[in-house]
Order: sequence, then structure tokens, then C-alpha cells
Amino acid sequence: MSFLARLNRPWIHFIALGYLLYYLQGVIFPEPRPVIGPLGEARIEALQQQWFASTGRLPDPEQLDRMVTAELDRDMLFQRALELKLHLYDTVVYQRLLLNMSFLQMGEGKTEQERYEQALEMRLHLGDEVVKRRLIQVMEQLLLGYYPPVPPTEADLLAEFESRREELRRPPRYSIEHVYFNAAREPEAEAAIARIVQEQLDPAAALELSSPFLPGYRFTRQSPDQLARQFGSEFVSNLQAADPQPGSWVGPIRSTYGLHYVWVSEVEPGRDATLEEVREQLMRDLQSRASAAALQASIDTMREQYEVRK
Repeated sequence: MSFLARLNRPWIHFIALGYLLYYLQGVIFPEPRPVIGPLGEARIEALQQQWFASTGRLPDPEQLDRMVTAELDRDMLFQRALELKLHLYDTVVYQRLLLNMSFLQMGEGKTEQERYEQALEMRLHLGDEVVKRRLIQVMEQLLLGYYPPVPPTEADLLAEFESRREELRRPPRYSIEHVYFNAAREPEAEAAIARIVQEQLDPAAALELSSPFLPGYRFTRQSPDQLARQFGSEFVSNLQAADPQPGSWVGPIRSTYGLHYVWVSEVEPGRDATLEEVREQLMRDLQSRASAAALQASIDTMREQYEVRK
């Protein structure tokens, strides 16, 4: 009997037809995808209030749309974590649910495992924001494990260095001591300064003429930003405008607090950073961006498995 003759059997036709119908059913009537969203009005309003709290204004439609998308992505990651039953194997979730049971004063007299199982039966894990954040974090780690970011190359590092050269520039640094005159003693400043000049007092001796100054009197290798935190930005602007030279007195210079007669012991001019000085910082930034991009690509791919409704 030939091979074709063997195939000419009703039961074979029946099996083949059954497989065909099963395949067509999957194509024509596919399994519905899990639904994510839409966000309720209360959650959207909460997102707007968070934005307002950080910026002082309400988000525009485009900004709100991005926030809603990010929130739906969080819901999707949480849903996927639940589908994978990650909450059943995480110690942070375990301890959180036990804490919730203690807070609710439920399960007294039961073992930890029994209280944990009761919390799961009560579905406490579904409404706890700490649990949600934890499971989203675990899912993100899993995604990065499955789809790891591309490590930055030396060429990437050099390109980043060149593009951020101005941002990475090292600021000037000043080593100074000062004699401080508060608002009440400002009229005495001129006479005190004349005495310092006439008697050629060094900073240690001149300090006897100073008013108390809580942050201190000697500042070593301070950047303009660091000095501004101690004296205020007005002081820094006035100091830089005076073009201070090492080994000289400058002033009086006004600050937020009063007048200062400043001894400048050292000035390090601003300069461009070297690649080696900023290599670790740039590498961390590149790796962080690569991880964020890889994670977003993974989330975008996962989104195709769900029906996301805004």
C-alpha cells in the first residue's frame, strides 16, 4: 500500500480537520489579553497633586499623559508579578503582611505562617502600596536580568565626556580667613581694617577684632557653591569681583550677615576636568541610562501582552 493510500483514511482526515479548526479558533477568537486600567478619577487627581506639590503648577495635558502612562506601567508590572506569584516567595512581602496583621490585631494566637496565610486569604497584598512597590522592583530586576542593558564602551565614555565638558568643569577654590563685623559693628569696620593694615596683623591676630561668626573663620579649598552656603551668594559675587590674589587682604566684602575683611591664602583657578577624574561618575551615568533604556524597552514589549486602557 502506497503512502498516499495510507493517508486516505477517514480518521486521519478527522484528526487533521480537528487540528485545523483548533488553530483557526485561536486565530479568529484569540484568548483575551488581561486588561490594565483605566485609572480612576481619584488616582489621576492624586497624580496632578503630586506634580503640583513638586512644581507649584498643574501638569499640562502632555505631562499628565506621561504620568498616567507611567502609572499604568506600574500597574502592569504589579499584575505580572502577581501572575508569576512573586509575592509568595519574597521575604519583604512576608514581613509586611505580618506587620499589617499585627496592626489590624488579627490572627492572635496563630503562628506567623498561619497569620501570613490569613493575610493572603484576605488579599491584603493587593491594596498595600509597600507590597506593590516591592513587587514592581522585583519585576524590574527580573526584566533587567532577562534583557540586560548593553554595557557602555570606551567610545561612549569619550563622547559623554566631550558633550559634558563644560558641566564637568572644576570650579575655582579659595582658601580664606576673615574678620567679621556684624550689623551693629559695621561702623567700626573702617578703623579695624586700618589697624590691621597699619600693624600688618596676620589673620590669627586680626581675629581678635572679629564679631562671633557661627560657621567659623577659616575655610580651606572652598568652591563658590560651598562658600555661598556659609556666607550667601552676595559674598561670593563680591569676592570674585574683587579678583583676590593669594597672600593679600580683600575687602571689606558684604555678605548676607554683614561685612568681612578677608585674608586670601590660596586661589586655585577653575579648570577643565580630566577624563580620569570623572570616569567613574560618567560610567555610572551611562550605566544608569542604559539600564533605564533596557527596562523601558522591556516594559514596552510586555505592554503588547496586555490591553492597556487610559
